[in-house]
Amino acid sequence: MDWAKRPLQIYADFSGRAPRAEYWWFTLALVVAYIVISIVENIVGLDHTVGPYGFLSILLMLGTLVPSIAVGVRRLHDTNRSGWWLLIAIVPYLIFALAAGAAIASGSMMALAGATMLLGLLALVGGIALLVFMVLPGTKGENSYGPDPYAGGTAAATV
Repeated sequence: MDWAKRPLQIYADFSGRAPRAEYWWFTLALVVAYIVISIVENIVGLDHTVGPYGFLSILLMLGTLVPSIAVGVRRLHDTNRSGWWLLIAIVPYLIFALAAGAAIASGSMMALAGATMLLGLLALVGGIALLVFMVLPGTKGENSYGPDPYAGGTAAATV
């Protein structure tokens, strides 16, 4: 359970490494929190107050956005990859927004449909690549992002 709390304790720390346990326990804790909050919102009648989300869900999303990104970056560091790899699943959506604006401005909906399919496929491939990176074991020993978090006695493992 300590692994699930650690990303909140070091809220915006993008340096160092996060082992698989830290990343996946935190992810599981967030999924459980979203499910519980969704049930509570449904019972109380607060669901769909902000688009498809409830007010409490939005607060949880905003409150955990920075630690979620930070633990993702540190997890990629553990596999000796740059944190910029997180953008591989986000960039296609940003490109889609630009392409959609251009297609709507030009009145070409066929171009928009083609761009949607292509960028959706790119986002899917990027998401799968990120999933693989997050599942891979970390680099044994020290790498360019810091000491092994599973090595005994390191500061990264005791925080």
